[in-house]
Amino acid sequence: MMHTKRGLWVRCCIGLAVLSFAFPVFGQFAYVANQFSNDVSGYTINATTGVLMPILGSPFTAGTFPVSVAVDPTGKFAYVANQFSNDVSGYTINATTGVLMPISGSPFAAGTFPLSVVVDPTGRFAYVANAISTNVSGYTINAATGALIPIPGSPFPAGALPLSVVVDPTGRFAYVANANSANVSGYTINAATGALIPIPGSPFAAGAAPFSVVVDPTGRFAYVANAGSANISGFMINAATGALTPIAGSPFVAGSVPFSVAVDPTDRFAYVANEGSANVSAYTINAATGALIPIPGSPFAAGAAPLSVVVHPAGKFAYVANNGSANVSGYTINAATGTLTPIFGSPFAAGNGPRSVTTTPRPR
Repeated sequence: MMHTKRGLWVRCCIGLAVLSFAFPVFGQFAYVANQFSNDVSGYTINATTGVLMPILGSPFTAGTFPVSVAVDPTGKFAYVANQFSNDVSGYTINATTGVLMPISGSPFAAGTFPLSVVVDPTGRFAYVANAISTNVSGYTINAATGALIPIPGSPFPAGALPLSVVVDPTGRFAYVANANSANVSGYTINAATGALIPIPGSPFAAGAAPFSVVVDPTGRFAYVANAGSANISGFMINAATGALTPIAGSPFVAGSVPFSVAVDPTDRFAYVANEGSANVSAYTINAATGALIPIPGSPFAAGAAPLSVVVHPAGKFAYVANNGSANVSGYTINAATGTLTPIFGSPFAAGNGPRSVTTTPRPR
């Protein structure tokens, strides 16, 4: 009897060991879309140091001019918007190695000049901002395969030159930064179909040439990087309607040509990649008002033409894709102050023209 119990215990342990490798560890991998080499660099993230180590087989082939990369909330799938081939490459992510394998049917058709891709927090829908066709392609994600299926009614109208799309943490609202119309389109997301319905009062005025939009982890605030006016527009989000109202003191000063904005998972800090000044502006977020307060020592040096910034889901590290220097700057984040300190070995080599960086998320 004892022998039988021991055998059962061993089998259970083996089963648990197998299960532990069946799902990705949060924040285990990072991916970078390299627009000039038409591929995606993959890295394993050292959970202690934040060092990026190339994944075996990286880089992985993408479409023509890949400019944006996103990972679904389960960490099973990755998607890349290819600007010149007008489509989206889809991949399955190997949970153990991080290797990207093309999804059957990939690439999936998008609009003209797709520049941004995002997956909603439920993992059911994906959206792509198409700059030249001035609209947003919406897709349902096949939960088993990761394939993208166009949502009925897609594409959905946006403003002039939509460059960035984001979905709020509740999955109820989507926002698009329209560079040539200097505003942000807001939408309610139909929970059943994923269709986008304009929010009353949309679009909402932003600064000159808004290039990027992000929603904070609480879903209370939205921030827009205005490349043409060198500042950040801050908005309060109406929890009932999704409408945007300017935060007191907005806009907030940034560096030259702010291109991308990110908020850390604790909702305490915000970071902006400034293409023109080759650095990262850092801010403390006022928890009550959403106002941005510059962190002492900010801005922090980056590489040439930093175009994308992401914060690791554990909140310990930040990464910046430097388009002009073909690498990724890595930083540790001071948990008390938000100050950025270069990770040992940073910057890390990427492909030619790294345009977008992301990490695998915290499992839901």
